[in-house]
Parts: sequence; C-alpha cells; structure tokens
Amino acid sequence: MPSKLEPERLVVGDREVAISNPGKVLFPRAGYTKLDLVRYYLAVSDGALRAAGARPNVLVRYPNGIAGEFFYQKRAPESRPAWIEVATLRFPSGRTAEEVVPRDAAALAWMANLACLELHPHPVRADNLEHPDELRVDLDPVPGVPWDQVRKVAQVVHATLIDFGLVGWPKTSGSRGMHINVRLEAAWTFDEVRRAALALAREVERRAPALATSKWWKEERHGVFVDYNQNAKDRTVAAAYSVRPTPDARVSAPLLWDEVDVARPEDFTLATMPSRMATGGDRHASIDQHPCSLESLLELSAQHARDGHGDAPWPPQYKKQPGEPRRVQPSRRTPKHPLIEIGRAQRKEDALAGFERWRTRHPDAATHLAPADVLVDAVRGRSSTWTRVRVNLQHVPEELRPTQEALDPDSAPDGSGGVSAETAWRRTPSRARKRA
Repeated sequence: MPSKLEPERLVVGDREVAISNPGKVLFPRAGYTKLDLVRYYLAVSDGALRAAGARPNVLVRYPNGIAGEFFYQKRAPESRPAWIEVATLRFPSGRTAEEVVPRDAAALAWMANLACLELHPHPVRADNLEHPDELRVDLDPVPGVPWDQVRKVAQVVHATLIDFGLVGWPKTSGSRGMHINVRLEAAWTFDEVRRAALALAREVERRAPALATSKWWKEERHGVFVDYNQNAKDRTVAAAYSVRPTPDARVSAPLLWDEVDVARPEDFTLATMPSRMATGGDRHASIDQHPCSLESLLELSAQHARDGHGDAPWPPQYKKQPGEPRRVQPSRRTPKHPLIEIGRAQRKEDALAGFERWRTRHPDAATHLAPADVLVDAVRGRSSTWTRVRVNLQHVPEELRPTQEALDPDSAPDGSGGVSAETAWRRTPSRARKRA
C-alpha cells in the first residue's frame, strides 16, 4: 500500500492522473484528504461537467487545506498535461489569461490534485467567449437572515422567472445562500445579461420588499440580496457540485423546485452527494434542453429606464459604465448610514479578532448592533482575498456611537486600494460627520 506521501496513479478513462500527496488532509475536522476530493469529483463527474465543463474555469486552490490560505489562479499552470485544454480570456482590465477548460473526468481529477476545491466556471462556453449562455441569480442573505427566508425569496424568483418565460434551476450555494441558474441562448452580450439580471433583481424586490433587496451598498441591504453583479464579465460563482471550504465539506447541490422548501445546506456534503446522485441522478440533467430568451427581461429593463431607474453600481474594479450612477470613491462617499471601519487583514479570523477587541472597548454600543450591522467584506484581489470589517451604527444611539479609530488590524495586502477609514473620516465634510 502506498504511503500518504507517495503519488497514487489513477486511470480515468484512457488517461492516467497522478495524485501527489494523496493522504494530505484538506478538511481537518472531517478528515477528508486530497484523494477523497479526487474520488468525489470522479463520482459526480457527469453533473460537475454539465455545470462547469467546456467552460474556462478559475482555479480556487487550498494547498494547505481549508485551514490555510487559499488563492485564485486564473492562469493555467504552465506545467500541465498536453490533454488539459485552455481558452484565452480577455478581462475588463485589458489583461488576458489562459484558463483551464475541463472536458472530462480526468480533467476534474487533475484539478482536484491541485487542491482546487471549487469549480468556478465563467458563464460562457470555450467556443463562444463573448456571449454568455447562463444568467446567474445569486441569493446572498445578510447576517442574521434565516435559511427559511432564503427559500421564500427563491420561490419569488421562481414565480418571476415563470412570468417572464424563463426556466430556473435552483441549487444550494454550499454556504448560506442559494443560486438559481437560467440557461440562455448564446445571443446576448455580458452587459445585456447583467442588465437583465438587474431588472430581475428589482422585480423580485418589488414583489417581496420585506424579504429581498437589490441594493448594492452593504449598509443599505436587508433580507436577501439578489446579486445582479455576478453577471458582470469576469465574475464567477461556485458551480453545481463544487465542494466548499466548510468544516463538513458541504457542496453546492442541484435541487428540484419541490425540494427547495425541504432541503438544507448541511444535507449535502462530499460524503453524501455521490449517493444522492447515484440513486436520483443529476437534478439538472435536462438544463441544456431549455435555453431561454432574454427579450422579456430586457423589455422590463427598458421600462425601468423609462420610469427613471437606470443602471445600478458595478463592482469597483470595473471602469465607469455608460448610464451607471456617478461613482464616488468609498473614502469620499457619504454613506446613507453612519459607518466606521474596524480593520483589514489578510486572514478573516484576524479581522474578526479585531472586531472582538472593538466590542470589548465599546460594550454599550455593541449591545445595540444587529447581526446585519457588522459588515464583513471579502475583498478579492488579483490572486487572493483579504477581509475588511466595518460597523453600521444606525441602531446605536447617537450619544453612544464610537468615533473612527485607527484600524485594528491594518494588515491588508499591499495594493489593496483606497485609504484608511481614519483618513476617510477626516475627509468627510464636517456636516456629514455630525449627521453620522
């Protein structure tokens, strides 16, 4: 029997894939190893390839397991088998990269050997990189929102899609939210798909204003955020069957609509999903048989524009778009609610430790905070993420509101952009500071 350190060679179809350090533990609490990850993707390869195959994929790698640092790798490793296909993408920044395009189970095994837990495909096929064939509805609950509310918003999305002649395919995100994908005819540009997604988000908010929001700024959100910007070019989300970096190795699970009201995220893990697929098949097996038209949502978008509701904010790394509201640097924007920044760190746990120190210093203010008032931002750079923690003081009485302090910690990577919160506070007009 080979040792944990000796490579294990698997024959997948007509290819041989070497698994280096197969016994390396990637999930410490559950004990799952790299070889377990490889075998998982082989077991669910039919569904995983339906979701991420034939598409360029960003590699999200956890070389030291989920307890260590991870990074995003857009460019395919130069050292790769000749049979690993790549596609050249051009990003909004003007840069290009050759990204991996998995075509078979062997490619999934090779990616898993790189400790690539998640499949992060672009919404385009490798043979048509400028016209998405998928609209992605990302339901992202703010802190404190229960899973049942996510389910309710998903059903509102379902009814809205039906009314506009579209077919939605739901899945758990593997985290706290839910995704609903719509297969499209590859006839529209990225900008048109995003515009349609924004129209859909606003319509869902109109139908369920107490449950859902389309507001981009975190401090203005409530309930479940319908993230239309996941449809901007160069954005990716975890595909169906992706393993997520949770202690129990949850996965993004495709659902039937009659499962939405009973399924729970914790039901679907690296250990349970293979048997679910073996007994019931891929719940999204027929997704490619239902390509949809965006015309109805684009008509709704045009109606919104006529009613005075034009474009909404884009992610900050995108250049100013025609029709987008006036951009203001975060340090110069007067927020709707009083905000202070607590800290920035490479590791999320370090940033949250800084928040706990802030709570200890300001216990009277901390008692008034709702879960959604603590804004934890995962800021994605070129190859990694760092974490920023801010606090919305809207529920704290004015006389108890702490002022902006020096960041603790203040260890975001170089080139993180922006200025410190303290500098931002000082630059804020005095009248706005008093209102805050």
